[in-house]
Amino acid sequence: MNILCITHADFETPGVITSWASNNDHYFKVEKPYKGEPISDVTDFDFLIVMGGPQSPLKTNEFPYLALETDLIRSAIKENKPVLGLCLGAQLIGEALGAKTSQSPEKEVGVYPVTLTTAGINDPLLKDFPDNSPVIHWHNDMPGLTAEAVVLAYSPGCPRQIVRYKKNVYGFQCHLEIDADGIRKMITACPEDFAPSKYTQTQQELLAQNYSSINELMLTFLDRFIDLEE
Repeated sequence: MNILCITHADFETPGVITSWASNNDHYFKVEKPYKGEPISDVTDFDFLIVMGGPQSPLKTNEFPYLALETDLIRSAIKENKPVLGLCLGAQLIGEALGAKTSQSPEKEVGVYPVTLTTAGINDPLLKDFPDNSPVIHWHNDMPGLTAEAVVLAYSPGCPRQIVRYKKNVYGFQCHLEIDADGIRKMITACPEDFAPSKYTQTQQELLAQNYSSINELMLTFLDRFIDLEE
C-alpha cells in the first residue's frame, strides 16, 4: 500500500507509524508543506495520514498551505480513500468536510485518560480498547463535527477526542503515535506549552511515562484500519 503522510513540524514526527509501515512493507512517503514542499496528487497514494503540528486552522491566513492540505483531504474522501488525521490532522478533516475547528474547553498537555462513548465501545476499530485509557494530549483546539460524524471518545478537557467521520475516515485529537523519543523532541521544541493549566503536566511527568501501551493501541488501530480496505 502507498501511504502519504503529511507532517507540520520537524519535531512532530509520525512516531511508531513509521515503523508500522516498514514492518508491514507499505511504501511510506512523508511530505512537508510547511517547508514549501509540493503536495502529492490524490492519485499518488492509497492511504492518507495527516499529522499534528503547532499550526491552527483558525489562523489559515498565517499558514496558507493548510488550505491545500484541506483540498487534498477532501479529494481523498471523495475518492473513498482511507484518511487518518491526528490532532491538527483531525481538525483539517473536519474543515475538509465543512465542519469548523473550535477551541477546546481546556488546553491539554500530558498523559490523561480518554473515555470511550457507547459508539466507541462498539466501533470495529476500537473494539477491546480500554473504556478509559491513558493517551497523549498536546492541543488547544478540537475538530469540528459534521452531521454524520460520531464521537467515539472524550476527555474531561475535550469532548471530541476520537471522531469517526466516515467508515474509513477517522480523526484523533489525542495522540497514540508519539513515542518516548518524540516526547523528548516536543518538550525541547515547545517549552512554552508547559504554562500551568488544569490539564498540563510538567516536563518531568511526561518524561517519566511509559508510552509502550499507548503506542500498542496505535498499532492495533492501524492494523484494523488497513483491514477495512481488504
